[in-house]
Order: sequence, then C-alpha cells, then structure tokens
Amino acid sequence: MIEETIGEVFAAGGCFGSLSALEIDGPGRLSVAGGELAVAASTFKIAIGLEFFCQAAEGELDATERVVVVPAEATPGGQGLCITEDPVQMSLRDVARSMLTLSDNTATDVLIGRIGIERVRARLDGLGLTGFHLPGTIQHEFDTAARDAGFAGWSAMADTVRDAASPEDGEALWQRVLASPGMRPGRISSATADDLAALVRAIWRDEAGPAAACSNLRRTLGQQRLTRRIATGFGPDVLVTSKSGTVPGAVSNDVGVVVFPDGRRYAIAVLTRPLTPGTLIHDDTLGTAARTALDHLRTDRTPHSQ
Repeated sequence: MIEETIGEVFAAGGCFGSLSALEIDGPGRLSVAGGELAVAASTFKIAIGLEFFCQAAEGELDATERVVVVPAEATPGGQGLCITEDPVQMSLRDVARSMLTLSDNTATDVLIGRIGIERVRARLDGLGLTGFHLPGTIQHEFDTAARDAGFAGWSAMADTVRDAASPEDGEALWQRVLASPGMRPGRISSATADDLAALVRAIWRDEAGPAAACSNLRRTLGQQRLTRRIATGFGPDVLVTSKSGTVPGAVSNDVGVVVFPDGRRYAIAVLTRPLTPGTLIHDDTLGTAARTALDHLRTDRTPHSQ
C-alpha cells in the first residue's frame, strides 16, 4: 500500500513522518498519519501571513504602516531582524515578507503583536482547521521551553550553551531543551499535516479569505529561497512553492504547493522528526516522500488516509 511505501521512505531517512497531499482542483487526497499533532516549527507562519493579508484586504490595517524594530526587542532566530545592530524601520508588508521569505522570527512576533494571535486562531477555526495549536509569540515559546529545561529563560539558556566548557557540553544542554515539555506538540506551535495541507489548498483556491489576501500571500510565499525540501523530489519543469520549518536536531518540515507542467496542482505538507534525537534529516527524504505521494495521486484517483 502507498501508506506503507511512504512510511518506508521516512524510515530509510531516519525519521518519523506524517504527510498530507490534496489535489487543489479535484478530489484526490492522501494522508499518512496526517491527523497526528506535530511540532509545526516555522510552517505556522503561513497562518500568520494569512491573517495579516486578510486584515489588510479587509481594511483593518494599512500594509504600508511603518514600524520600528529595535535590537533589544528582537526574537532569536539566526537570520532577519535579529542580527541588526541598529533600529530598523520598515512597512508591515515588508515585515511579513521577511517572515515568509527569511523565516524571520522577530518579524513574526512583530506581526503577532499587531494582528493578534487570537484573530489567527479564530480565522483557522472559521475554516474548520482545528488541528492547529498556536500559543502565542515565538519568544514566549522559547522562554517556556527554556524554563521547562531548568533555565531562567531562553537568553539564559543561550548564554549557558555559549559558555559551555566544550561543544559536547553545549550540545548536551541543547538536547536538554529539546527534550523539555515546552518543545512537545501541544505546547509549542503545532499542527497536523492534514490541516496544513488544507490551509494551503484553501489559499490557492482563494477560499481562505479575500481573493486579494490569498493572492498577496501566494506571491510572497513564492519568494522564499531558504530551503528546497519538497522541491528536491522534482525536476526543473515542476514549480514548487513552499514554507519550511526547522528545529535543529528535532524537526524538519515543508508545506506548500506543487504544480506540474500539465497544470495539475497539489497542496502538500510533510512533517518529520528524527528517530534518534539530534540527528540530521536530509532534505531529499522530504522530497522523496512528496514525489512518491504525488506520483500515486496522479495515477490513482482513490482517496487514501491512514
């Protein structure tokens, strides 16, 4: 069965995985453990982007409104606004672009503060997507995980890791954080593969909100160039638009849309975690799982779920 084949792909890649694929313009669907709650990592930023563009399209906010982001208020994340040394002024629209194309955690928290996480939850609930768990800002999630691991907060944890006597000691401290309750599905931002794929399908069908909002979100997502996870499974003639999500040593995800030369379009979510915590999951594992799923859907119109 196709579900077993995809399970074998995940096992060969050294990971547990869930997958959901939906034909955008037809009834085809495939779900492999797609209803299981998993750590979403940065894939949840698609939902933040949706709410932002919807509020802009509905006239609740001005996308060109200027905001100032100061370094002291930055959220850790490795790229984007967290690496600046001076205050940065930019439009909310460009903050959203930084969130979706660079996976900028600071930009994400700025938007959450502006649009309200409760509004994001309400829109998802209105779409029938109840498989999301979004507790708040990324900074809040980081601090919760660090406190659960015995530190005063994320900053204190990062200082302790940085000052560790050896790289091995630093890695052991990081593994302690990864094993903390605050990093488990249902505590940190989480979602099911089924709902992530359904969200993307609705965006591509202009059913997730105003058509202008969906269009702006699609266009912005198409500018991401950070990773090529799902895309590793396909040739250059196949268009892949996706948003990745990573927790180093713990999560490797990708969610997006695959468009074939014949025009058939598919929404797909692939969520993985390593069999052995701390080990790397190669991008081509996600690409192979995605290609296997879509090859099946393109030759078999029978819906499947597991």
